[in-house]
Amino acid sequence: MTARAETYTVLGREVASPVEIRHATAFTAMVSVSAEAVATLLEPTGLSAMTWRPGRALCAIVFVDYVDGDLGPYNEFGVCFLVHHHRPGAGASGMRALLRGEVCAYIHRLPVDGDFTLAAGREIWGFPKTLADFDCRHRSVRPHGSVRADGREIVDLRLGRGLSVPDSSSSTTLTAYSHLDSTLRATPWTMRAASVRTRPGGARISLGDHPIADELRGLDIGTTLMSSSIGHLSMTFGDAEVVHPDAR
Repeated sequence: MTARAETYTVLGREVASPVEIRHATAFTAMVSVSAEAVATLLEPTGLSAMTWRPGRALCAIVFVDYVDGDLGPYNEFGVCFLVHHHRPGAGASGMRALLRGEVCAYIHRLPVDGDFTLAAGREIWGFPKTLADFDCRHRSVRPHGSVRADGREIVDLRLGRGLSVPDSSSSTTLTAYSHLDSTLRATPWTMRAASVRTRPGGARISLGDHPIADELRGLDIGTTLMSSSIGHLSMTFGDAEVVHPDAR
């Protein structure tokens, strides 16, 4: 990959920054997990997990169908942890940060089903994209998704029907962290969601026999705090900034 004037060349194609996703759909479950287990996974990054009660951290399990965007159409599965900003004192802590929307996301696992998005994700932002196979029903009243890699199931996620949330014209910007090849990167990630349905609980998670499933099992997944589906999602990804150890 070569970079010049905020333009990247990936597999012979130019990708201009910021990268725009004009239309996607998604569904997610926010679950309670062991803060100790998350801390072990985060140790190489220098980041710290956000906890919602003593000993319990927050993990988002998410399926996304990218319909129209600069990287083409593809499916994605993500395992993300809510974390504190890498600069101490950069924002509120704990539940205050959640209530004020001052959260950061560490992208821990990110299987996709496209070679181009895999290369772009790894080369531009350091996202840990790997190849996988998907079977998803995003537009069902009860969204369902399963993902497999190397012939083994990772996870099957089924959501109940949520309650409709009024659309908002505002967008949300957060910091997305990635850690690839021993390098921590921070990327500004802006989202605007419409046609959202949400509810407390409402998710059934079944884990398979893939190593990622074993890793999820080791997180001691507990209560599903909230599940949501998004009928229309637009996003913008800016340039990644390398976070040096002395900045943490």
